Amino acid sequence: MKLGLSSYSLFSALQSKEINILEAIQWIADQGGEHIEMVPMGFSLDDDPDLIHAIRQRAENAGIEISNYAISANFITSTNEEYENEIERVKKQVDIANLLGVKLMRHDVASRPVNETSIEQFEEDLPSIVYACRQVADYAATFGITTSVENHGYFIQASDRVRTVINHVDRTNFKTTLDIGNFMCVDEDSVSAVKKNISLASMIHIKDFYLRPSYNNPGEGWFPTTAGNYLRGAIVGHGDIDMREIVKIIKQSGYDGYVSVEFEGLEECKKGSKISMDNLRRLWEEA
Repeated sequence: MKLGLSSYSLFSALQSKEINILEAIQWIADQGGEHIEMVPMGFSLDDDPDLIHAIRQRAENAGIEISNYAISANFITSTNEEYENEIERVKKQVDIANLLGVKLMRHDVASRPVNETSIEQFEEDLPSIVYACRQVADYAATFGITTSVENHGYFIQASDRVRTVINHVDRTNFKTTLDIGNFMCVDEDSVSAVKKNISLASMIHIKDFYLRPSYNNPGEGWFPTTAGNYLRGAIVGHGDIDMREIVKIIKQSGYDGYVSVEFEGLEECKKGSKISMDNLRRLWEEA
């Protein structure tokens, strides 16, 4: 297991300009992180080869790897022209991943409003999703890059839907970025879902959530699941996910790749990220 941090965890500091992405790389290394996952929020790599080069150099100097490049995407569009344009846009993001020197890239595949996320709608959209993912994966294969779908965005978030997309795309370099917490957004138990999908993971995100039932709306800082329950980001090990069991499942599966902490709690982001990384390291050693 290679423990690191998603740059998304430091989004508030990046957005406020408290730190920049190069300083974030050094900060992660100083906390004992072995890699950084690049999520272009609070900064952009589009049309900026100088920044890409600087990121690679800073990571090398800091002695950590760049593990994964994660971007947003949505292949559900109003017109065929928009659909083709989105495929081409994501391919250009593959070019950025290649310039970063990474061999893993996560791209979202589809998003719909919660009231349009039925299984019937998923089945109707599946052919378009599969075709687009194949186009991107085949292009990424020319660089030796494995692309992945994350359980993310309500529509493609349940473990069975992720498995279905991967099985239909049917490319050896198309897998899943397995986020242990995101299953809860569609009211799926994280332990059961991780067991289902761990064999398909090219990358793992470790995050934690507090969970409250639908009849107990805690107010500001919480967001609803598809069934109307409530979630709030937590420091890893502080929330309601059975983190010890999750870590045990991952470790016993034989997974030995990158594990990226994603902190999105209300605490100050550097403090929350550091405690999360320390807790995960301890839990891994104890598993």
